[in-house]
Amino acid sequence: MRNFNRCKAALIVAAAFGLAACTDGKDGSDGEDGTSPLPPVVEATEITNVEMLSHTLEEGAVRFEFEVTNEEGLLVSGLEKVSAEVAELTDKGIARSRPDFEGTIAGGSANEATEGASLTMTESGRYEFLAPMPAVNAGTEGIIRIAVGGGENIAKSNYIIVDKSEGLHTTSTATCHGCHVDYAASKLKHPSYTAINTDGETDLVAGCMVCHGNVVRDNGGYARNSMQKIGHINHQKFEKDFEPANCYTCHAEPITKVNSMNTCTDCHEAAGVGSAAVAMTYSSFDESDDVRLFHKKVGERADIREQHYTTTSAPYTDSSLVWDEHETTGGWCTDIALFNTEGETAVQLNIAELYAAGTLTYAGAYIHAYDNDSIVGRPSPRDSGGVVNSQYVEKDDGSRAVCYVRLDGIDAGFANAGFTASSRVTFKQQDDDGGYDGVSLTSYSDVVDSNEELLQEYNRRHSVTLDSCTTCHNNETNYHKNGSYSDGGLGCVACHNNGQDRSSKNSAPGFGPMVHSMHWGVGSSAVTGEPNSATKLNAENCVACHADGIDLNAVPNQYMLSKAFNGGQSGVATSPITANCFACHNNDQALNHMISNGGELNLEVDTKGEWFTQPTSESCATCHAEGRSYGIEKYHVFDRKE
Repeated sequence: MRNFNRCKAALIVAAAFGLAACTDGKDGSDGEDGTSPLPPVVEATEITNVEMLSHTLEEGAVRFEFEVTNEEGLLVSGLEKVSAEVAELTDKGIARSRPDFEGTIAGGSANEATEGASLTMTESGRYEFLAPMPAVNAGTEGIIRIAVGGGENIAKSNYIIVDKSEGLHTTSTATCHGCHVDYAASKLKHPSYTAINTDGETDLVAGCMVCHGNVVRDNGGYARNSMQKIGHINHQKFEKDFEPANCYTCHAEPITKVNSMNTCTDCHEAAGVGSAAVAMTYSSFDESDDVRLFHKKVGERADIREQHYTTTSAPYTDSSLVWDEHETTGGWCTDIALFNTEGETAVQLNIAELYAAGTLTYAGAYIHAYDNDSIVGRPSPRDSGGVVNSQYVEKDDGSRAVCYVRLDGIDAGFANAGFTASSRVTFKQQDDDGGYDGVSLTSYSDVVDSNEELLQEYNRRHSVTLDSCTTCHNNETNYHKNGSYSDGGLGCVACHNNGQDRSSKNSAPGFGPMVHSMHWGVGSSAVTGEPNSATKLNAENCVACHADGIDLNAVPNQYMLSKAFNGGQSGVATSPITANCFACHNNDQALNHMISNGGELNLEVDTKGEWFTQPTSESCATCHAEGRSYGIEKYHVFDRKE
């Protein structure tokens, strides 16, 4: 017999039960026994809580002892329903057979109606459940799960993982919740089966594997789809820049055991990738190896990013520049430098030489106007007639200067703004120019004024975490035009900001509104005509990107140019919180609410003037800042499910 005593002391809160023993100081004296009244017992629950006290694996059965309380912590009598399952660890992995399987049965299940089962209340709120499972014995390993309640009066509890073998699975709740945040609150398949452990923490993977183990139904498992098949195949359907073979996304720890070759072939066949060599690779696999290393493409890109960094100098003027087509001299410049960090000290590389060799496909920079911690404009590398406004200057130390002519670009309309620079350096990986498949590094410079005096470090508000984008867009490539997903999409801000009036398929302006819309607003259908995969995730789970919450009071009170909200017609701007909210909440009722509280949509502005210095009138933060009566956190999730 194998006995487990992984129990916590039964939690009985004295205040909840009204215990008042010894209040007169006479406990046990003068014939008084000092006993307190018994705590109240209820026969109905809205929420059913279960405290596991013990469980024992016996020959052909599992015996459970547990305590049941309601939402107020009161003991519960009258429990009539309970169910339990054991998914067994076999030589093929986790399996739980259906009773009619014609072969060796693995694991088992039972409820109160199963022949030979018994559910007994041993004292108020405490129960013993004997669950007959013929295939189980004292040495059975695997996953043990239980749930109680579900009748007319007593609500069904969470599924509880009572025990599981060590090192059972190669992924975790945390990696799943990286995108799903809280599967139990989702609208995907079987959210009510999301399990917790005996400490009340979500154990999503173990709960799923009780049915979706490593073994499928025809081979002695319970479900037709194994857990690995669900994970590998269902996650191949993302539309943009997701690499199923990037095992590190879901498997944070080395994988040193593969239970079945089907784990490999299921994925390869679904992806349309030849699987002829899989058998040979599988048969030669050594359990000291890490299976993740068989999929190296993403790893090589990640190594490039890890082993290099760039710097971007503060903008400066160079009077020696000659612009023949413009018949003028002088301009604004910034210097880009590239470094390799593989050795003990960083080594500066020669950008021009790497460019000539085809190692780099892009090394360019922009100079931006900067005001109120926001990017509010920049010159174009070419004017409307196609005349070049920029030039490269290669320097002896291997850096590259990127310069812009002083015409209708950075000097026009920005006399009172500061200047900052951003750069992108792209390593080629495929046969194209690297703008999409390359590995791009981005950096920003300090901010200076028109006299090149230092004003401040670049500090544009960027309220997402560094891995917000790469959690899903995991293939280490670019979205487009050398804009990388790394660092929370910081590289995208060089083009998508308050002052760069992008249409983005008329989805939304700026960076934040565009991201919101492209995932959950009108932009989600803009590329293919059908809603993308992100719409299957709960849009209110803002914590997926905004792990530190959102401080509406910190949003710069500054318009953003918004032709994306105006059918692609420029000359308009929108207040910032309104732009972000309207990107998802885009019906008339929501817009009317925003406007009635000072929000502005597509206000006509002079884009050649200092439109960015005019304060907006929106007062959204008054009611919707965190902690306020209608705080944003009351309607959006900013806390991770533990």
